Amino acid sequence: MEGDMSVAINAGIHSDVSSPSISNHTTVFVFFSKTNIVFIMATLLVLTLGSVSVLGYHPLPEMMIDANPRAPRGVREGVSSKELLTSGDPFGWSNNQLQWQRTAYHFQPVKNWMNGPLYYKGWYHLFYQYNPESAVWGNITWGHSASQDLVNWIHLPIALYPDRWYDQNGAWTGSVTVLPTGQIVILYTGSAYNNVQVQNLAVPADPEDPLLIRWVKSDSNPILFPPEGIEDEDFRDPTTAWYDSSDSTWLIAIGSKNVNKTGLALLYKTKDFVNYQLLPEVLHEVQGTGMWECVDFFPVSNDGESGLATSENGPHVRHVLKASLDDDRYDYYAIGTYDVGRGIWTPDDPEVDVGIGAKYDYGKFYAAKTFFDPKKNRRILWGWTGETDSENVDVLKGWASIMAFPRTLLMDRKTGTNLLQWPVEEVEKLRTDNYNFSDINISAGSVVPLYVGGTADQLDITVEFEIPKKAFAALADSNTLKYNCSTSSGATGRGVLGPFGLLVLADQKQTEQTAVYFYIAKSNEGKFHTFFCQDEILSSQANGIIKQLPGINVPVLDGENISVRILVDHSIVESFAQGGRTCITSRVYPTQAMHAEHIFLFNNATDENVIAKSVNVWKLKSAHNEAITEKAMLGSMK
Repeated sequence: MEGDMSVAINAGIHSDVSSPSISNHTTVFVFFSKTNIVFIMATLLVLTLGSVSVLGYHPLPEMMIDANPRAPRGVREGVSSKELLTSGDPFGWSNNQLQWQRTAYHFQPVKNWMNGPLYYKGWYHLFYQYNPESAVWGNITWGHSASQDLVNWIHLPIALYPDRWYDQNGAWTGSVTVLPTGQIVILYTGSAYNNVQVQNLAVPADPEDPLLIRWVKSDSNPILFPPEGIEDEDFRDPTTAWYDSSDSTWLIAIGSKNVNKTGLALLYKTKDFVNYQLLPEVLHEVQGTGMWECVDFFPVSNDGESGLATSENGPHVRHVLKASLDDDRYDYYAIGTYDVGRGIWTPDDPEVDVGIGAKYDYGKFYAAKTFFDPKKNRRILWGWTGETDSENVDVLKGWASIMAFPRTLLMDRKTGTNLLQWPVEEVEKLRTDNYNFSDINISAGSVVPLYVGGTADQLDITVEFEIPKKAFAALADSNTLKYNCSTSSGATGRGVLGPFGLLVLADQKQTEQTAVYFYIAKSNEGKFHTFFCQDEILSSQANGIIKQLPGINVPVLDGENISVRILVDHSIVESFAQGGRTCITSRVYPTQAMHAEHIFLFNNATDENVIAKSVNVWKLKSAHNEAITEKAMLGSMK
């Protein structure tokens, strides 16, 4: 079947092993001849550019869903369902409240609903699924933005429209590969007639243009169809390619599942990015995990502090396999060993395999993608953060969905079992006023305000807690059971040692608050566990919002204090515990705490005090996030 397919496809791109180029019969539209002027103009655009109280009780979280919702859209339409969530009469959002929810330094398009990142000729590029016509899902194109610092962005013309028969129902997720020659290829999934998922190829029309404004689709498209045994709607999201020097080929993985709901990653090899061979063994599979979307596969160093290029391998290298599970909308990863010769990846621990083990993020974070940044020798992770309100409200706002702040990603060499995620250092460019606090004794059952002057809705916070030794002794005597964030009473629960942490986006009386906290418990086996949780239940007084209690056990090694870093940006809270071993992202929509002036430390333990050894709070200024059109850029050429 693979052989027959390759014969039937006309080669729209031909190449040697690592150097594909546009063929003679492919039409090429050259957008700019004076790329230096484009570079200068875009650069100029970027540059111009006291009291103590006990927390009140709240019930366990409930998902508020209308009794008669509209029929949800599903995978056939390219998205998991998002119902029109309501509970009684809809909340009366004011224009001011809706405008306040827009983030100030997280990436998002200027408007409407928002695939593969790369670094090229001095610019970071971000491609993303985008609906240019509405704030709800549909008409999926490849949006395109560029930045020189991962903070300030210019929005460029759309890169790929769904304008061919093979992507008529949407130009879906894919990846970008930069070859050693500097050439670039995009592989993406097209939803074709009758929702058949096929893979397609596109290349820059002008590789000399550092902004990569124009792209041309290959005449060979579609280059891959679902193979035998795979359903037409279960074949999507090709990975970035990696190179196998043993036979001078490139390999890609594509997410899928079989009829038994076994999630898997199919493995293909190619020499020219047009003709492909399906390898007999899958890269990996895990029973019962369902459809694997947005598969990512990349190396991490066992013994270094730098990221690795995607094709790197050797004795100092481990490989990470990540899949986004369409069944529960979380990104799961596992660390393991890649056998190049057999084309098989094996997890270090099958008990924490892909889909049943660690998540990138335990909150609202999905369809994540990494890329290697050669400028700073680091691997950077992007993740999509959707809304948790209703589509009705999205339409009122005029936009929906953002990207989580980009994160560096490294192997945690201390544990050897997990990754570390941390906001890229460029966020520090946005820091302004700094407020320092130290050695704050947070007594049991108390809330301590931290005054930071003005509003507290754009913040970078770091906190280190110290637990007195006698507190652990008290916990040992209590024989508490193992804790669970999601089934607990959240920040309002009370235990011997927790919950304790911070309240952000909170009003003066804490009628609205998002709690980021820790809870230390002892299991029946006598082991101490530190849980890291985020309580969204009191985050908004509005109805029609999904509010949850995400969290998990976070490793805390001997001699380590408990620490957290929190990024606050209006309607998003991103938290990183223990240097990024565990991360939680929440979308929240305050109604009373929109312009709050305070954050709070709290300790809702029944008996034991906790010490905040150090608290650093930085105000963050807004990033530049502006659109630039083809018309404007063409005008600059005159």
